[in-house]
Amino acid sequence: MNQFTPKSLETVAAQAKEQYEGLVKAGQEQTVKQFEQTATVAKEQFEKTAAQLLKSYEDLQATGKANVEALIASSTIAAKGAEDLGREVVAYGQSALDKSITTGKALLAAKTLQEVVELQNDFLKSSFDAMLAETSRLQELTTKVTNEALAPLNARVTATVETLSKPIAA
Repeated sequence: MNQFTPKSLETVAAQAKEQYEGLVKAGQEQTVKQFEQTATVAKEQFEKTAAQLLKSYEDLQATGKANVEALIASSTIAAKGAEDLGREVVAYGQSALDKSITTGKALLAAKTLQEVVELQNDFLKSSFDAMLAETSRLQELTTKVTNEALAPLNARVTATVETLSKPIAA
């Protein structure tokens, strides 16, 4: 039979204590190692997400700046177009006034009623034809100016939609 002596009990207790301390130490080391790994992964993920958010903010800021620049370009084109249209309308008005004065003088110099009627008919016909031609020309010019003024805005809408529809990089 095995006999337990105080010395053998002490030896067994010391060995058990040593094994227990080894297990506790290994558990602590494993816990620290797992915590460090988790902290490293969390830090990397945080840095990656922060970088993505910063890039998204910078992209949004650049998009906003480009949108303002497009609005300014569009406004400049529209203002110049309105100025050109105004000049055209004034020139047409001046031409119509000159023609009216010339016709008025011719009417005053007419010798017969037949001549007055012919002058009046010619004036009305030519005035109507000129008005139709000028209206058509101004409409074409207005359409051209409108399309040119909207071009920078349309380009920005397209670019903004493309930018905002891109998925955020994972």
